[in-house]
Amino acid sequence: MTIPTVTPAEIRRALLLREEIALLDLRYEAAFATGHPLFAANMAADRIAIEAEVRLPRRDVAIVLYDDGEGLVATGAERLAALGYTNVRALDGGLKAWRDAGYQMFEDVNSYSKAFGELVEARRHTPSFSADEVAKLIADKANIAILDVRRFDEYATMNIPGSVSVPGAELVLRAGQAAPDPDTTIIVNCAGRTRSIIGTQSLINAGVPNKVRALRNGTIGWTLARHTLNHGADRRGAIGPFEGGPANARDVAYRAGVRRIGTSEMSALVAETGRTLYRFDVRDAEDYAAGHLKGFRHYPGGQLVQETDMAAPVRGARIVLTDDKGVRADMTASWLAQMGWEVYVLEGGYDGALEVGPPLVLPKLDPAHRYRRPYEGTEVAERAMQAYLDWEYGLVEQLRLDGTHGFYVI
Repeated sequence: MTIPTVTPAEIRRALLLREEIALLDLRYEAAFATGHPLFAANMAADRIAIEAEVRLPRRDVAIVLYDDGEGLVATGAERLAALGYTNVRALDGGLKAWRDAGYQMFEDVNSYSKAFGELVEARRHTPSFSADEVAKLIADKANIAILDVRRFDEYATMNIPGSVSVPGAELVLRAGQAAPDPDTTIIVNCAGRTRSIIGTQSLINAGVPNKVRALRNGTIGWTLARHTLNHGADRRGAIGPFEGGPANARDVAYRAGVRRIGTSEMSALVAETGRTLYRFDVRDAEDYAAGHLKGFRHYPGGQLVQETDMAAPVRGARIVLTDDKGVRADMTASWLAQMGWEVYVLEGGYDGALEVGPPLVLPKLDPAHRYRRPYEGTEVAERAMQAYLDWEYGLVEQLRLDGTHGFYVI
């Protein structure tokens, strides 16, 4: 089959003008992590049949495929065509052409979410403690609460001693229970930097009365400072928002430009078939399984902000979030809006018939093809950890050089 082509300059133009485009890297994730355009999304050619219908909900969306000379584009185009996708093109000259045009190449995975987190810290001067400072507070039995904002399975694998699992979007909803004393200092940690920056800034933006600090560089920084991690913890933060938290979360979303819609506006968005619409339920998996709105895919809010390229590979698409308590959707939407997305929060809807059942989970990547994050697992690879941090520190400058991001920080 003959595949139409599109130039790197045309892709850049589409990104700058906020046109819908899914720029798909067909290599395995490990190769993708060695370098790609900022808004590229990884969908290995042999996973198209597994992932495309979930991640690319509109069959006539503009899709651009590329590889780095591996010869994957023809196969990828055939597989997409077999699924009914009708607007598939190839990047003329592949990744080499992108590099030759002088455009930026971003390493690692979830790169634009991580770059956004670095921009937030740079613009808001998000406060943080070093690993040594936190270790001393623990040793001194100081009045602190350490909140781990990663997925629960990541927390259970390895965690800061004494920490509690409060995944990112749950922070404003659960901080009042985790730290009921306003004199308690809240310390937010993840594995590296992004989720702790976003989590810390979420609590600050929402007006939590406590002093809030990120654990600088997360469990990586903890390990590099020669402190010991615990394993197998199972402490989960209970629901209990701080006073004014829900109202403040709504105000944060408003300031970020998030629009709240009802069921009639929602129906109008669904009916507009010329635009891609992603619908995400940002609650935890247990809440989702107990009852969710039809058509909404489960994606916890903290992970959605961290993994936006995986959840919504069509840049320029619309996103609608739902949450029976509102707080998680408001806080998640506030970040997506700052990342340049047209995002809405659906109000209500939970008083009618709900679907029950567990979230859809896509099959895991073959470990042989997966990029191993330097912050994963329990092995200590100090050189890789430090290289990862050094890379993150340079992302703000890379964003400036790239110029397509459209991010802003409230």
